[in-house]
This record gives sequence, C-alpha cells and structure tokens, in this order.
Amino acid sequence: MAPTDSAPRAPARTTYREVLAEPCFRALFTSRALAVTADSLRISTFAVLVYATTNSPLLSGVAFGAGFLPQAFGATLLGALADRLPTRGLITGGYLLECGAALLLALCAPPIAASLALIALVALLTPVFGGAANGLVAQTLTGDAYVVGRSLNNIASSVAQLAGLGLSGTAVALLGARRALLIGAVLYALAAGYARLALPRLPAPGAATPAASPVRASLSATAALLKARRPRRLLLAQWLPGAFVAGAEGQIVAYAATRHLPSGGYALLMACLPVGMLVGDVIVGRFLPPATRERLVGPLIALMGLPLLLFATRPGLSAGALLLLLTGTGFSYGLGLQRPFLEALPTHSHSHAFSLLTSGTMTLQGLAPALFGALSTPLGPPLSLTLAGLATLLSTVTLCP
Repeated sequence: MAPTDSAPRAPARTTYREVLAEPCFRALFTSRALAVTADSLRISTFAVLVYATTNSPLLSGVAFGAGFLPQAFGATLLGALADRLPTRGLITGGYLLECGAALLLALCAPPIAASLALIALVALLTPVFGGAANGLVAQTLTGDAYVVGRSLNNIASSVAQLAGLGLSGTAVALLGARRALLIGAVLYALAAGYARLALPRLPAPGAATPAASPVRASLSATAALLKARRPRRLLLAQWLPGAFVAGAEGQIVAYAATRHLPSGGYALLMACLPVGMLVGDVIVGRFLPPATRERLVGPLIALMGLPLLLFATRPGLSAGALLLLLTGTGFSYGLGLQRPFLEALPTHSHSHAFSLLTSGTMTLQGLAPALFGALSTPLGPPLSLTLAGLATLLSTVTLCP
C-alpha cells in the first residue's frame, strides 16, 4: 500500500554533526571532556600517592572512592541549587573548585586524612554543578538530538577516562604523583575558562519557583522523584546495572593476580570496559533509530551481565578481555532510557533530577566494589565476577519486564 500524507512517520535520526553544531552544547561537551580527563588523572594519581605514602591497600581504595559516596548527600541536601542559581556561574565555579582542590593536594601536601576530607567536600558539591550542566543539555537539545547528545557525552567520557589514565601513568613516572596532580589542575582551569567564555549567560532554570531553604527544597524534590513510580523505576534502571558491573570491575586486579596473568594484564582487562562502552555508544547512538534504542534496553542490559557469568570458567587474558569488551558494549542501554526519563520529570526540577541521577550512579558504583570485594574473600574473584553478572541479569528481569 502506498504511503499517504497522513501516515505517521518514524522520527528521523539526528547526527553527531547536527548536535555539535549547537554552540551551547559544543561548549558543554568540550569543557566536560577536559574535566573528565582531569577527574580520571586525579583519582588514579591520588590513589597511587596514598598507597605510596601509607602502603595500605585499604586506604588506597578509600582514596579511589572518596569522591563517590558524598555525592548522594550532596544531591539530596543541595541538589535544588542547580535549578536556583545561574547555570554558567555554577558550571564555571564547579571546575574552579576542582582546580583549587587539585592545587592544594599538589602544592600543600596535606595529611592523608585532610586530603580525603577535601575530596569529600568537593564531592558533596559536585552534584550541583553536574546537575546544572546536564539540565542545560536538556534545555539546549530536544527530541532525538538530546539522546544523541548524551551519546556524545558518553563517548567523550570513555575517551577522556582512557586519556586521563594514560596521562596519569606518564606524569607519575616523569614528575612523581604529587606534581602530576598539577596537570589535573591545569585541565580543570582550562575547562572553567572555556565554559566561562563559550556558554551564554542564562537565568536560573527555576528562578520563578517559590523561595524556600535549599535543603528543604532539595529534600522535597528528592522525595517527590523517588515516590513517583515511573521516575523511580527509570532511576533504578540507570543506577543498578552499572553498579553491579562496577562491582565486577573492582575485582579485575584480584582476578588477574589469582589467574597469574602476564604483568600488566589487569590494565588491559580494565581498559576493555571503556572501549566497549565507546563502541556501544557509537553503534546504538549513531546508527539505530529512537524506537529501536528503547526496545533494546532489556537485551543490552542482559549483554552486560551474560559475559560476566562466563568468568566462572576462569578465562585467560584474551577471552577475559573479549568478555569485558562485550559487557562494556551493553552500557549503551542507557541511551534508550534518556527520552522516557526526561519526559517523566517535572519541568521545574530537571537539573535537580539529573544531579540525583549522577550522584546515585557514582555512589552505587563506589559501594558495589566493596560489596563484591567482601564476597570475593570467601568465594574468590571468579565467582564474585559471576555473581555480579547474575545480579545484572536479575535487574533486567525486575526493571525491564
């Protein structure tokens, strides 16, 4: 039957070129890529510094995750500020705060306890800055362009994480761990400068909402989001699968050691996850139509979990790398949730919702490695990885019926 003018048409796919042509998004994309590179460098370098100072694997692990857990409290208590303060000032101020913290760690050599407290304090405010940036993306891009923009941000994050890890290793070898933190400070300063110059001056998204204390408004908005069935379910769908995979990621070093893999094998295994995420985001974000992305949410979550089950067979380096590459590819499931999540949010609290999403993600991905690490003590790393895969598959059943 020939199509008629009244027949519904599938929404056209948006290209990366079209999204990057938007000046505001381009400024956010560039500044964020610089900041994620600095984050990756700072997190890994500080963990190395703590271990070299204390010779304690426990404190090194705490240093690695010190910037995760406080974000949940920041989003819950202060997230409403992302909708109340001017966006450009928040984003610029956030990068400058990260720059200042990196400078203090590099130049003042504070004690380990004070250094951890400083990182935790910055992490407490991070959801406010991050929520403002994500809210501005939602204001700038609409429809499929928004989903493709999130895909581009995911790709940039994967590349920036790899770049930050590589830069950290090189800088620590050449300059030492503490001086290497100065490179992170420079990257944060560049991100702040570019955001200040390239972003437009916009009013606060929620400036017209009734005045109330930021803490009370944040608690009220958080409670409203978590009580509403659809936003709550979409938040859990974005939180839990990634957290379980992060729990598996935390066991890669121990797995490589127990399997006596070649020196540096753990680094290859760890790199496969962001590489897989990059591949998945390109394929799903660029080449699949919007409706197909949303239909594939469940299968892609299953793709994250199934390869982890095979670690029960104790694969070697090549097979393990392939399995983790497939797991990373499944992370693209999140693109199919972006449009439904945005549509489920109240229009006056977009930025707060995004700060809650980001902080919940970071917090759970900081707690999950500790959980599966505890399981690994009696069961061993291979079975711990397998249990992480099983938990991921169960999340598919419960969240994506």
